[in-house]
Amino acid sequence: MLYNCHFVTSPTDTRQQRVERLARRARELPVTPGVYLLKDADGTVIYVGKAGSLRSRVGSYFVRSVDLGPRKQPMLDVVTDVEVIECEGEWEALLMESRLIKDIRPRFNELLTDDKTFPYLVITTRDDFPAVFVTRTPADEAFRGAKIFGPFTSVYALREAVQLLQRVFKYRTCTLDIREDDPRNVSFRPCLLHAIDRCTAPCANRISRDAYRGDVRRFIRFLSSRRSVMIRELRKEMQAASSALEFERAAALRDQVRAIEKLDDREKRGRGALTDWQPEVTSFAGDPTAGLRSLQRTLNIDGAIRCMEAIDVAHLAGGETVGSKVCFIDGRPFKDGYRRYRIRNAGNDDYMAIREVVSRRYRDAGEGHELYPDVILIDGGLGQLHAALEALEQLEVTPPMVISLAKKQELIYVQQRHEPIRLGRENLGLRLAQAMRDEAHRFAQHYHHILRRKRVLDE
Repeated sequence: MLYNCHFVTSPTDTRQQRVERLARRARELPVTPGVYLLKDADGTVIYVGKAGSLRSRVGSYFVRSVDLGPRKQPMLDVVTDVEVIECEGEWEALLMESRLIKDIRPRFNELLTDDKTFPYLVITTRDDFPAVFVTRTPADEAFRGAKIFGPFTSVYALREAVQLLQRVFKYRTCTLDIREDDPRNVSFRPCLLHAIDRCTAPCANRISRDAYRGDVRRFIRFLSSRRSVMIRELRKEMQAASSALEFERAAALRDQVRAIEKLDDREKRGRGALTDWQPEVTSFAGDPTAGLRSLQRTLNIDGAIRCMEAIDVAHLAGGETVGSKVCFIDGRPFKDGYRRYRIRNAGNDDYMAIREVVSRRYRDAGEGHELYPDVILIDGGLGQLHAALEALEQLEVTPPMVISLAKKQELIYVQQRHEPIRLGRENLGLRLAQAMRDEAHRFAQHYHHILRRKRVLDE
């Protein structure tokens, strides 16, 4: 739906009077998600933006104390008109903003003319099992022949939209080279995104090539149309599949319709709740998404961090030595991914115990039979990190990122870096790492106490 806040300016209008009139009109806008277009006196669009609440976002431009920065502040000297387009969700606003900027090329969105500066959504449609990526280099040879959407103004908003829509279409976001006739698929272990129903695991032959590509085609169609149109099309496909007695396909389409209908609810819960797929777990006090972004910047990782694992060991004077591995997905604990290990030969040697836990946990990943997590966190300092790296060096495939977090000083040690990283106590990335470290410690201590009680009772 299109709203217009146009008014006829008077030659005697001052800048402040014009801004105040726009502010009054902005208060009449809906609170729904959408895209807003700011125009000058000639009716030319000078800026396009997206909003979770059109009333709040557009109104924020026209308050007395606003400071838009040196690039956008001059915009207030020429804006006389606002148009807004309501959308069915923030994910749709993100896509519509991208299309409008690309078509109109407004002067105050001029930085988007640099194709290497802003992120794109790439779907590798030439692959047997297309993957979905967020990249700043869509012209890369690896993406030749791919379907490309963008540019987008916010890489974080784009990644959140990709994760949100992955719940519906269950596409892969990994870099694996997956072929339908690869015999290794039979023994490959899917990553944890399959365990939480975010991916159909073509890497392990859990879905046929035709069925997977059908999901990707629907995803592409979804990006190019409104949600209501897509639902009508899916329902027609579902009825046709049911009439043809293809009940499994009809059920899959029914589930996609239901998931699309619930997208807005999931968006709202995702912003307010710490988790929506495993509500019984505890989590650290903070925004896990912001924590992942912060940690990604700290560790200088190009792609988004989705899966992290933390490892710790516990013992008392060398007795009942145990190890633990906890898993966080999208910054939230995933207890189905927790594991505990009984260590029999390490005594009170923490380094030996860590080497054993790391070797046992990542043996399959090191042989190429499963994916590593994006980040492995070891509880301890430089010595514990080196112990883990020594174990990993014995494997054929090594993980992308291994770090350790030392207690007391809370320093982060990173593989191949000489100096530790010191972050402020309120840094969200540090707080997320601390939450994982503490959870691994709690889980290890719990198992250690179980074994101690059992030994005392047996005596």
